Amino acid sequence: MTDHSVDILLVEDNPDDVLLTLHSFQRANFANAVHIARDGAEALEYLFCTGRHSARSMGDRPKVVLLDLKLPLVDGLEVLRRMKGDPRTAQLPVVVLTSSREERDIVESYQLGVNSYIVKPVDFEQFASAVSTLGMYWLLLNQQPAAAPLSSPERVGAHTVAG
Repeated sequence: MTDHSVDILLVEDNPDDVLLTLHSFQRANFANAVHIARDGAEALEYLFCTGRHSARSMGDRPKVVLLDLKLPLVDGLEVLRRMKGDPRTAQLPVVVLTSSREERDIVESYQLGVNSYIVKPVDFEQFASAVSTLGMYWLLLNQQPAAAPLSSPERVGAHTVAG
């Protein structure tokens, strides 16, 4: 699979949850390309084309980011904060897919701009159904705006609007 064909960025450190998610997509007949980032640092490298993903183009964006919150190296809330704080990734839809039912995680996720917050069901059939519905909506039904013009981070800050 090449990076430019990625439709879903799955940010998940639990190998069992990765397998369940991929199996659920296959079961729902979603042939979409999935890139897996196993920690928050790798997710940021992928999204911002740095480190291991420096050869990737910012123009090759996923259609949706499925983001766990409890991640090693950089937690999911920090990944979300950086994504929504950067004009190059601010419009990317982000769905938190996590086991956390903590009210503070839900509130902070929405304050940071998450598009949806889903608590992973424990039951496999419920999990598969949730992932199938999620894929149906974000990959097939949702209409996204045209990608914002890409510019380097230095140039982004140079453009201000006087009020």
